[in-house]
Amino acid sequence: MSTIKVLEVIRQGQIGGGESHLIDLISGFGPEIHPVVLSFTPGRMIDHLKEKGITCYVIETSHAFDFNVQQKIKRILKKEQIELIHVHGSRAASNMVLLSKLMKIPMIYTVHGWSFHPDQSRLIRMLRILSEKLICNSSRKVICVSESNRQTGQKSFGLKNAMVIENGIDLNRFNPEQSFANIRKELGIQRTDFVVGFIGRITVQKDPLTFVKGIEKAHSLEKEIKGLLVGDGDLKEKVRTYIGNNHLDEIIFTSSFRTDIPDVLNAIDVFCLPSLWEGLSIALLEAMAMKRTVIATPTDGTKEIIQDGDNGTLTTFSDSDRLAEKILDYYNDRVKCRKHGENAAQLVKNRFNSEAVSKQVSALYSEIIND
Repeated sequence: MSTIKVLEVIRQGQIGGGESHLIDLISGFGPEIHPVVLSFTPGRMIDHLKEKGITCYVIETSHAFDFNVQQKIKRILKKEQIELIHVHGSRAASNMVLLSKLMKIPMIYTVHGWSFHPDQSRLIRMLRILSEKLICNSSRKVICVSESNRQTGQKSFGLKNAMVIENGIDLNRFNPEQSFANIRKELGIQRTDFVVGFIGRITVQKDPLTFVKGIEKAHSLEKEIKGLLVGDGDLKEKVRTYIGNNHLDEIIFTSSFRTDIPDVLNAIDVFCLPSLWEGLSIALLEAMAMKRTVIATPTDGTKEIIQDGDNGTLTTFSDSDRLAEKILDYYNDRVKCRKHGENAAQLVKNRFNSEAVSKQVSALYSEIIND
């Protein structure tokens, strides 16, 4: 059996949704796929993959396209005898488009959420759409992680060469029946507290301030309602300042990025995802697998899998009052809260297994190489 050498390219080396996806993707590859990883920042994902014996490179740059790193990337492509490039996200893709064409190495682009979205100015949104169109037209195949994601590309710039491969997660790791560390005791959360969790990057995309304000309002009506915010990002200091200035330190517990996410999810009652845009959130799938009921905004992938009132609840964008209402609804109806979590877990178990994703992607690699 011949081996296909693939360069898996991602913008950052820290572990977030896209990075967790890449770890699970690589873990599920068979011997016919030889992955090499390139990231444009260092981080724990790179460290993790190196420990697993995966060849990894880090070329540090913060630019969407950096002419100065092109020769370094070219040397990696030649040294590793790369036959196929798989880019994850537009920031990674923009640094690979030119070399893919010049070196005649086919490129696959996985969209983990389009870089254009409604809150941008008209000019910025137009430029982002043009950039995505260029990347997609330069790719042999575009993988969208949800059907809504694909339809958005089709409506915005006529996306054609796309297929849908939904994200998956490691169902052995996110198994609610195993034993877990006592995170509540570690963080000082009481057994009787009703905890709503936010786990992810603390950035504009994830809208963490709406989460914090929603907890603040819900707690003012029911004192047992608390929040747990886990993650790092550009808005971390702004969020911490708001918590401090409004004396919320005793009702909103915070933690930097953690690797024990199943333990954290086991410690909460409700998972909150107030994002402004998403492809298909890995964190959402992980929470659902752990039987956590979900309150989320109707982003592309989310609205496909959260059936409002059956396996979670959809809320409106940037609306902390509405979020507080949804939290209070679950607080006051624990039976419904548990039932929605159970329904969520069943859906993920039936549909979102990372092993199946790896098989689909491997088959695509073979199809392109043998074309």
